[in-house]
Amino acid sequence: MTTGRSLDALFKPSSIAVVGASRRPGTIGYQLVDNLLLHGFTGVLYPVNPNARSVHSIPAVPSLLDIPGSLDLAIVVVPKELVGDVVEQAGEKGVRALVVISAGFKETGPAGARRERALMERVRRYGMRLVGPNCMGLLNTAESHSMNATFAPTMPPPGSVSMLSQSGAMGVTILDYAAELGIGIHEFVSVGNKADVSNNDVLEYWEGDDATRVILMYIESVGNPRNFTRIARRISRQKPIIVVKSGRTAAGARAATSHTGALASADTATDALFAQCGVLRAGTVSQLFDWAMAFESQPAPLGNRVAIVTNAGGPGIIIADACESAGLDVAALSEETQDRLRQVFPEEASLRNPVDMVASATSESYRVALDLVLEDDNIDAAIAAFVPPLGIRQVDVAEAIVSAAADHGDKPILAVLMGREGLPEGLAELNEAGIPAYTFPESAAGALSALYRYRQWLERPKEDPRRFDVDREQAVRILESAKAQGRAQLTEPEALALLTAYGIPTVEVRVTRSRREALEAAERLGYPVVFKVISQAVIHKTDVGGVKVDIRSPEEAGRAYDEIVASVEGAHGQGSVDAILVQQYVRGGRETIAGMSVDPNFGPVFLFGLGGIYVEALEDVAFAVSPVSGVDAREMIGSIRGIKLLEGVRGEAAADTDALAEVIQRLSQLADDHEAVAELDINPLLAFESGCLAVDARVRLADL
Repeated sequence: MTTGRSLDALFKPSSIAVVGASRRPGTIGYQLVDNLLLHGFTGVLYPVNPNARSVHSIPAVPSLLDIPGSLDLAIVVVPKELVGDVVEQAGEKGVRALVVISAGFKETGPAGARRERALMERVRRYGMRLVGPNCMGLLNTAESHSMNATFAPTMPPPGSVSMLSQSGAMGVTILDYAAELGIGIHEFVSVGNKADVSNNDVLEYWEGDDATRVILMYIESVGNPRNFTRIARRISRQKPIIVVKSGRTAAGARAATSHTGALASADTATDALFAQCGVLRAGTVSQLFDWAMAFESQPAPLGNRVAIVTNAGGPGIIIADACESAGLDVAALSEETQDRLRQVFPEEASLRNPVDMVASATSESYRVALDLVLEDDNIDAAIAAFVPPLGIRQVDVAEAIVSAAADHGDKPILAVLMGREGLPEGLAELNEAGIPAYTFPESAAGALSALYRYRQWLERPKEDPRRFDVDREQAVRILESAKAQGRAQLTEPEALALLTAYGIPTVEVRVTRSRREALEAAERLGYPVVFKVISQAVIHKTDVGGVKVDIRSPEEAGRAYDEIVASVEGAHGQGSVDAILVQQYVRGGRETIAGMSVDPNFGPVFLFGLGGIYVEALEDVAFAVSPVSGVDAREMIGSIRGIKLLEGVRGEAAADTDALAEVIQRLSQLADDHEAVAELDINPLLAFESGCLAVDARVRLADL
């Protein structure tokens, strides 16, 4: 059964039974029946209560088995101890779907988790679909399938936004917000514990729903990241997905031996995942609705150039600052547009951008100014701001903005109405006409920026991850050898050999176990060289004096060897030096870092940034989750603050960022091929005008 057909019984039922229906106001069983009746459920409703003749004047039945005919959906709101028996009855009755409102399952601990597993055994045995447990229900505002099967006190207006909430309490708040702001909701679901129906199931259902144009989500966990990535990448090309995910701060820190492991967190992985599949992450519930207002009615702008039209200089400046901070360009108007504006507005008006028409501007002034700036080829969108002076009504200005928008449907218009006089009426006028209206400038700028970022995603090239020709067998031999010896880390030579097996260019090295061998290796490689300690006791070599660079002669090599041994053994004790690695000293290049660590929820998470000793101090890094495509890798590189250092400054040639992007993709393949690799750093990964070179590598093995 496809996800679409299997969820129809939830969102479009022709019959509903409320098990636990109550005649007592203030109970969930009462509110559910009340909402279904009050908001015009289009199907047949059966209150189930063995101790009542009727509920809300509808005849009650003692159990699901007493309902005549077939039943699409059973909503269960009984004590947790009774839920299992109700589900068994539902299975015997042939009920297609269940919504279990009742709490007391895995959210309460081990006993609840066992209760939930037993519940799901029954659900799967009978082939039913389940929303919950521990949820607040679902609703549909379509006239043909009208249904409010929640205990929320508010029914939002109908529209094209469908919304998922993992939290029942937040779901109530979300529906209140939607009703207050006039955001039209098509379908809503609170998924609770996600024992069966998951975020991904609902996304796929709404993918095939033509009435859903925008998807909003409040989630606490992504679920299966691989499935989410696959589904969201596909859906976001057709309709925007806007998410608030709670849990930005880490509840605890895990030990990490690599830079990547230390810098990567669950939240950085979430951000990377969303960016790679076109999901827009809102920082707050308020921002979620700011953006929803814009996405519900406005097109994504073709560019980021915005015109600001206002009747007061201060708000215009504030909006301009907010736009620039949000990545929008307050672009210069063409000379022709400015000339046309001068013919209409008084001399004291400022007609560059922002266009300040001054306090004497009328509603007609707004219509004319917006019409002129939106005709300018230098402008992709407009924000109209109004502060009510004496004698000018917000409602009239709102009508003028609506009139101007009607002639420029391909360019988004947002409004900022400030001041209290006539504010509710003006906002209502605009929202009803499909013009998102805000009371604060930052809200409008943020919403327009989100629209533009979505446009960038739509224009982003589609590219599948590459598969390279690699020596996988050699990689397996290296990893299994270390595992057989009970080691948690590869030696640096092994780490470099692992990279070589995956086609990543590495510096030439020799492993030496005496002073004489080290000097002979230096002669064979050719000066200058680098000496590095190899020691199971040492994680960061430079911290214990375990690295000597640019060694130019046998005399310097001898001193360097002695100093490394003395320094490391002084820090870790006699015998802590396993060997000395001798490698070519590579001149030039710009130091970068590429790495990977395995997140327990997201799998391999990849890092790129400026490298060397500054990576943790500057933390100028970008992340991606597996699998990493070429587009993902290039965006990682381009997003770091230090990208100009790689592009070349003061006459320097640009670094080969294509070679760096290929290294990241090869690391992605390596991580996917070998679960034994828990963390990996290449630092530095030297970037040259042509090509790149791994100079140092560290690999920690997973505890499989």
